[in-house]
Amino acid sequence: MEHDHRTENKGVSRRGLVQMAGAAGIAGLAAPVIVKAAPDQLRFGFIGTGSRGDYLLKHLKSIDNGRCLALSDISQDHMDRSAQTIGTSPAKYRDYRELLGRNDVDAVMIAVPLFMHFQVTKDALLAGKHVFCEKSLVFKPQEIAELRALVAQRPKQVLQVGLQRRYSEFYQTVKNMVDKGILGNVTNMYAQWHRNPGWKMKPLPNMNDQMMANWRLYKQYSGGLAAELASHQVDVAEWMFGSPPESIIGAGGHDYMFDGRDITDNLQMVYKYPKKQKLVATYLCTTTHLSMFGGTRSEFAEKIMGTEGSVEITVGDDTQPVLAMWYREPSPPPTVTKAGEKKAYAAGATMVSGSAQKGVPILLDRHKVSGSEGFADKEMKYARQWLYSKGVMIPEESQNPVDTELRSFLEDCKKGGRPRANIDVGLNDSATVMLTNKAVEEDRKVLWSELEGMQKAPKA
Repeated sequence: MEHDHRTENKGVSRRGLVQMAGAAGIAGLAAPVIVKAAPDQLRFGFIGTGSRGDYLLKHLKSIDNGRCLALSDISQDHMDRSAQTIGTSPAKYRDYRELLGRNDVDAVMIAVPLFMHFQVTKDALLAGKHVFCEKSLVFKPQEIAELRALVAQRPKQVLQVGLQRRYSEFYQTVKNMVDKGILGNVTNMYAQWHRNPGWKMKPLPNMNDQMMANWRLYKQYSGGLAAELASHQVDVAEWMFGSPPESIIGAGGHDYMFDGRDITDNLQMVYKYPKKQKLVATYLCTTTHLSMFGGTRSEFAEKIMGTEGSVEITVGDDTQPVLAMWYREPSPPPTVTKAGEKKAYAAGATMVSGSAQKGVPILLDRHKVSGSEGFADKEMKYARQWLYSKGVMIPEESQNPVDTELRSFLEDCKKGGRPRANIDVGLNDSATVMLTNKAVEEDRKVLWSELEGMQKAPKA
């Protein structure tokens, strides 16, 4: 097999980098999912059939370990559309409490506007149902302790939050690389989710209808950019760093989109973590440019940076798969000898930088050669690895992480498993969203410790 024998940085060959990337894979990660008929389908209902709800139902249609029996939404049109989407002839309810009253529904999935998450989740838990709720899990600080206590009282009921990066094999692999020290001391992370122009106001003659149709654009109902976009990426930072932030500062504004909204249309945030790690995150509505992956992707991604290497990663979407590239840290600048003494190059105009490092794709276990393959399979893996290293192909996950999170929820409900995106993950994520908005609105540094006082404040 032809490969590049030229050495790069400390004698590591191109082939060696590919092999190292494979070694970083997680042992024991699930093999490609083989979809089979599921005779023991979990029966579920779906509450909230707007744009996000209908999107999830499109994915649920191809997942065979659950069956949708009922839908609920205040909009009949939304329910009718989603009933066609899922294709199981579900019953339809304008009042979600009627759906929760059905004894034949074991679990519910919730995709209502954010301000309703807590109440609908609470009612579903009290009705004895397993719950999947979209992020952010809760809207107000006082809801954190109440939901935590409610879930603790019902250990046999599963609660999962919709943070799908936790269900990506590539994100799990990167977390494993961080924990094993493959990236060295991980000190910083950068994240962005840039759109142009982002959400557009749907003008309606009735103001109440307009606010509900555009609920993401009003503080009364929404956490804005922090809840809808940043929530995914601050969760990645907490996962990689192993802790929620200890402080948050930022700037944001309502600067570009004047259509009646009252949320900010841009955020630029800095999160500091207990081990002095930092996340810099930006959310703009005036550009989609992404300065990662050689300009081949746009809008959103994360960069995890350590002393011995960095990873660029994005969860992708329904048309572009998850992508993760690993960059080894270049060798430090060489030293010079004068009169027998070694001196490091000084900073200045004549400083010579370290050589640039070309990224290599991260490989999962199934992309590697294990030695147990037949000749044809082994040669095919070597050929793919070579194509990956040249950028001709990229390794892909066995399925979209959205499918994985939904399938996993249904399986956990049946078998009593603990979700990756569990109650603790969801509540920490929600708390970070609330503190993000507080930092921007009050234009100051906000501490994680302030959360306790916010939880004691009376509900608005």
